[in-house]
Amino acid sequence: MTMAAMTVGVFAFVTIPATSGKAETPLPMTAAAAAAPQDDDHADEAKDAHGDDDHAGEAKDAHGDDDHAGEAKDAHGDDDHAGEAEGAHGDEGGGDVVKLTPEVAKEAGILLEQAELGALGESLSLPAEIRFDADRMANVTPKVSGVIDRLLVGEGDTVAYGDTLALITSRELAGLKSQWIIAQTNEVLAAQALERLEGLWAQKITSEANVQTARAEHESAKTESEAAETELHAVGIDHAALEKIAAAQDGNNANAYLTAPLAGTIVRRAATLGETVTAGDSSAKVLFTIVDDSVVWADIAVYKQDISRVRVGAPVALKSDAGDVIAQSTVAFILPVIDEVSRTATARVIIDNSDRTLTPGQFVIADLSVGNAAEVLRVPQSAVQLVENRPSVFVPVDGGFAPRAVMVGTTAGGYVEIRTGLEEGDLFVSDGAFTLKAQLEKDAFGDGHGH
Repeated sequence: MTMAAMTVGVFAFVTIPATSGKAETPLPMTAAAAAAPQDDDHADEAKDAHGDDDHAGEAKDAHGDDDHAGEAKDAHGDDDHAGEAEGAHGDEGGGDVVKLTPEVAKEAGILLEQAELGALGESLSLPAEIRFDADRMANVTPKVSGVIDRLLVGEGDTVAYGDTLALITSRELAGLKSQWIIAQTNEVLAAQALERLEGLWAQKITSEANVQTARAEHESAKTESEAAETELHAVGIDHAALEKIAAAQDGNNANAYLTAPLAGTIVRRAATLGETVTAGDSSAKVLFTIVDDSVVWADIAVYKQDISRVRVGAPVALKSDAGDVIAQSTVAFILPVIDEVSRTATARVIIDNSDRTLTPGQFVIADLSVGNAAEVLRVPQSAVQLVENRPSVFVPVDGGFAPRAVMVGTTAGGYVEIRTGLEEGDLFVSDGAFTLKAQLEKDAFGDGHGH
């Protein structure tokens, strides 16, 4: 019960004897004053002023009847009505506080925002599907032909960029490495021969033609070496691996390491131990599929008649079948093509999915804010919760959070207009309001209250 409610609760009503023939007016006095004994002389005077006991009884019946006193108490001192009055004015009830320390609130995911003005147009509800971000998806194929000798990851495993996925034993790779080693050796020998002939020519011991021939042979050897190195790079051999090969530290020259081209999760593995795989642009088999689902797309199917109403940057709220808001963003772009079968265009929304609440392949409802509208005070739809059958938002108070009753208006694009109960700049719980409501109801049930 708030202080206001407590103050109202201790008032009683007494009757002051009339001396001028005017109607008697009940005046409030504290319960303590009402209970205090009166002076006998004053009591006699009051008795004389009214005449006799019968008149006193009439006064009692008119103003001091217990039933009427109870009604007065109900009209002015009832705790529930006092609480409703407070809620109507946007005050927080002292008894309805979820006690949370800042540390616990942070762990529970309670986020605060300041109430701001924003555009709130008409809402358009359309079907949408969650998809992988194509820029964060990779199909891994073998770069050399060979036999899968070892598998190091499986479906569901998380990998980092460069992690080894499988080991392939490849005669093709062994041949490429051998060609590069031979080309490297020929280049070194050609460089030494050129250097020796250039020294002899400087001493007039050999002809210039011999020097020119040596230079041509060196350039040819260098070109072959570079070509062999390029082929090794094409099959995934980097400079560090080449240095090991040159230093005879590579071990088995037939080992090809299949690595992850991006960080993510293995969602498909089609490789089998001992399987023979073939490299090729089109014929190569996809051995692993890796996706990074920390960011996903929501592809919204926009009907032909609604295309002109949807704009890039429009607020979008994604909802589950139960109507709960599960993500919010804006329209990133609209594909300028209408599907021949569904006769719909695609509006794409890019969603931060770092908490993995959305799953590719999932169908959701997209609420788009369309059209132009004046700016109003608005909050996310998930911030408004029904507390004691009244729309409320949670606000920070000393020691925790309390519900504040608000009057809501239009709902569009995942936002709700707040007409009264919250002012621009007020802090409110933008994320985690449902958690606070659940805790409030739990506390009320535990205390035996019927909230």
